[in-house]
Amino acid sequence: MSKWLKFLGLVAVLLLVLGACSTDAPGSDEEEGEDEATGDESVKIGLSISTLNNPFFVTLRDGAEAAADEAGYEITTSDAQNDASTQLSDIEDLIQQDIDVLLVNPVDSDAVASAIELANDADIPVITVDRSSEGGEVVTHIASDNVAGGEMAGDFIAEQLSDEGNVVELEGIAGASATRERGEGFHNVVDAIDGIEVVANQSANFDRTEGLSVMENIIQSTGDIQAVFAHNDEMALGAMEALAGQGLLEDVIVVGFDATDDAVAAVEEGRMDATVAQQPELIGQNAIDAAGKIANGESVDEFIPVELQLVTE
Repeated sequence: MSKWLKFLGLVAVLLLVLGACSTDAPGSDEEEGEDEATGDESVKIGLSISTLNNPFFVTLRDGAEAAADEAGYEITTSDAQNDASTQLSDIEDLIQQDIDVLLVNPVDSDAVASAIELANDADIPVITVDRSSEGGEVVTHIASDNVAGGEMAGDFIAEQLSDEGNVVELEGIAGASATRERGEGFHNVVDAIDGIEVVANQSANFDRTEGLSVMENIIQSTGDIQAVFAHNDEMALGAMEALAGQGLLEDVIVVGFDATDDAVAAVEEGRMDATVAQQPELIGQNAIDAAGKIANGESVDEFIPVELQLVTE
């Protein structure tokens, strides 16, 4: 019996020693706390782009993805291909991926509201970029001042025409905030000048090919044209092709909007007169910065503007 008691005593001592050597046993509260502290804290961001068939939005996407990569965030981008129903489906898919913040560049500012409301219902904060939404709850909007940009274009054309001449306006996608705001700024200027008449304004949906065909039709129906203002560079470049085809390009002032690489090259070559320069890369970068702050519970301004300038040479 005494030998058995001694054996039990030795076992008890051994267990005490082993316990002292391993205070952080697997599954202990301390280890779990360490896992939480060093776990994956990456912010998951969803970015819904209106179209990647436009160089401006490609640059915006690239700026956002580069900034997300630098910050260590995870970003998933979808291309709505200028279709509002596709954008709704894309956003539904992004919501299902448990994103922390949704960035939206709307195809249509009215139609996107239902998609944003879905994100609201899922408690996912929303940021709009370049184009705003007419519905749903948005934490912040990041864009250039499109009204001011339209006014820049109007002032330039008025100056070049000495306040007298016929002007064509090529509009963007109906329902897009950029279309409405750029047109508003442009008309703020030209409608106040008696000698300037907007003889045609028609949508070409922010597309170069449509800009070409719409401008060809306008030339056929309205022969006397002194200037063209297009709501983006893609339409302006299409309009230039139409004017060149009729031998009119040297006699007509053409102003675009966005300062894409092709447009800036056209201005430098003297084929386009001016373009309003946005900074799509900076818009994308600012969107990621705001998304990170929002995900971490910080506040941001309701509108984060990005500076514009007129490129004339």
